[in-house]
Amino acid sequence: MNMGLSTSTLLTDLLQVPMPGENAVVVLGVLAIVALIGLSAFFSSSEIAMFSLPQHRVDSLVDEEVKGAETIRDMKANPHRLLVTILVGNNIVNVAMTSIATALFGFYLTSGQSVLATTFGITTLVLIFGESAPKSYAVEHTESWALRIARPLKLSEYALYPLVVLFDYIVKGVNKVIGGSAAIESTYVTRDEIQDIIETGEREGVIEEEEREMLDRIFRFNNTIAKEVMTPRLDVTAVAKESSVEEAIETCIQADHERVPIYEGNLDNIIGVVTVRDLVRELRYSEGEPSLERVVKPTLHVPESKNADELLAEMQDNRLQMVTVIDEFGTTEGIITLEDMVEEIVGEILEGDESAPVEFIEENVAVVQGEVNIDEVNEVLEIDLPEGEEFETLAGFVFNRAGRLVEEGEEIEFDGVRIRIERVDNTRIMSARVTVLNVDEDGKTIEDGEASGAETTTDDAS
Repeated sequence: MNMGLSTSTLLTDLLQVPMPGENAVVVLGVLAIVALIGLSAFFSSSEIAMFSLPQHRVDSLVDEEVKGAETIRDMKANPHRLLVTILVGNNIVNVAMTSIATALFGFYLTSGQSVLATTFGITTLVLIFGESAPKSYAVEHTESWALRIARPLKLSEYALYPLVVLFDYIVKGVNKVIGGSAAIESTYVTRDEIQDIIETGEREGVIEEEEREMLDRIFRFNNTIAKEVMTPRLDVTAVAKESSVEEAIETCIQADHERVPIYEGNLDNIIGVVTVRDLVRELRYSEGEPSLERVVKPTLHVPESKNADELLAEMQDNRLQMVTVIDEFGTTEGIITLEDMVEEIVGEILEGDESAPVEFIEENVAVVQGEVNIDEVNEVLEIDLPEGEEFETLAGFVFNRAGRLVEEGEEIEFDGVRIRIERVDNTRIMSARVTVLNVDEDGKTIEDGEASGAETTTDDAS
């Protein structure tokens, strides 16, 4: 009997069975937890829905006068306050839920057991019903859910405003001490993430390879400078100011150009541009003696370091088809046409018998023009030639590695890539054959059963 009494007392002490009057408290606590889980789901899904809905779509919904669209636009106009409201609301809900659950478990368990039960029980409920499920739903129904929760979320913003202001003030104070940034919201999709999405789209077959390449060029365009786009000075066909209209027309025809720059004295003093159309009109229909000066149109002189995207906008604003690129000393480095800018985005636009900058002979062998940029060579051949400040093109790389002028037939090997000089015009490398070699585990190239060093220079022309 004593054994049974002591066991009963032990179980009662362990379970701490509530008194009958406490049942109502337990029921109300359970109902409160259910309601708080619903609020947790509301705030979690609101974050995904509001920040995943693109601004252009919000503007379209406002134009269509969809109910709730105006509210969404007002809240997204201040994303910092919106995010702080969601964070404050979600944290208050989760903390309240934990506190209530701990108190309820305290009726039945010891303090240590109630803490463990709350930690694992509430965490499971919040992860499943307060985070994962609502966020998944918001991802699948972003627009409709954003419209549905817009007004309740706006009311929450008003209700939590004092706490939002207090929280913001405290965060700014802490960040002043630790030297951090007070802005806690950030762009949900970065440029790198967009590029990853594009690559994934290509692998999945949603985006064609040509489309992916064009999108990649668009992303690179922002970091491209004028020097990388221009036609170099050596390739510029120009006409002297003193030339006749007939001579200018002949120069355009011989060079197969629609327009050419006009210089006074030398190429370092380009004064404008003429077009074949204006030259023919001047020759055929002018009153009196045809004059080249009358058809010269002004042009811009831009530094070689100017960003390509800024230059394109400037050319569009000024309705220019050609600009002159100069270096820090005011010397003409080359010219840029509107076609050059377009080719940076859509790829090379070949005319007539013009050869492609990169032509594949075999799978891992290509003939590359010397003026092609190193980054383009790397991308097309999937190699990793270094880029230096003193050179930007394949020809510049060869000169840099050789340390001297090279001749036709010479070869240079670097990091599993063989470059054979195909054609040289005076001192200028016009084209080279680039071969991607097989490399063994020791980093040595393998060809016809023989291994060669990672970097050699030979002269086959001698």
